[in-house]
Amino acid sequence: WYKVAIAAVPAAIIGFLFDDMIDKYLYNSVTVAITLIVYGFAFLWIESRKNKSTINSLGQLTYKTAAFIGIFQVLALIPGTSRSGATILGAVLLGCARPVAAEFSFFLAIPMMFGASLLKLLKLKVALDFAGIMLLIVGMVTAFVVSIIAIKTFMSYVRKHDFKVFGYYRIILGVIVLLYFAFLK
Repeated sequence: WYKVAIAAVPAAIIGFLFDDMIDKYLYNSVTVAITLIVYGFAFLWIESRKNKSTINSLGQLTYKTAAFIGIFQVLALIPGTSRSGATILGAVLLGCARPVAAEFSFFLAIPMMFGASLLKLLKLKVALDFAGIMLLIVGMVTAFVVSIIAIKTFMSYVRKHDFKVFGYYRIILGVIVLLYFAFLK
C-alpha cells in the first residue's frame, strides 16, 4: 500500500492544481475521441513489442517503478484517457508483466477514485442530508461490488490474453465519437 500511496501522489497533485483548467479546456468530444484513438494505438504498439517482463509479481515492484507508474497516471487526467489504461501501459513499458500491471493499476484506482470524487463533492459544495449520505453509501457499496466482479473477470482475461482487443475497441470508439460529433450533432 505504500507503493500505491507513492504512485497516487503525482496525479493527486496535478489533478488538484489543474482540475478547473482541465474541465474548461479539455472536456470536449475532440479531446475524448483523440485520446481514445491514441491509446488504442498505444495498446496495439505495446502488444507488438517483444516485452521482456522483469517484474512478475507485485512484490518485485520497486518504489521507483511505482512512482513512475504514478507519473503515467497523470496522463489519465486528460478526458478520454483510461486511468487504468495509462497506468497499465506505463507499467508494461517499465517492465511489469501484464497481470502485475493490471493488478497494481486496480489497487491504484482506490485512492484515485476516492480522491477525485471527494474533490468534486467539495467543489460542488454539496450539503448532504441523511438520505443523501445513505444514497451515496449505497452507490459506493454497489460500485465496489461491481468493481470487484469486473476486476476478477478482467484479471482472468489478462492472464490468458493480450490487450489488442482493447486497442481496436478504443480506435473504433474514437472514430465513432469523431464522426458523430462531426456529422450528426
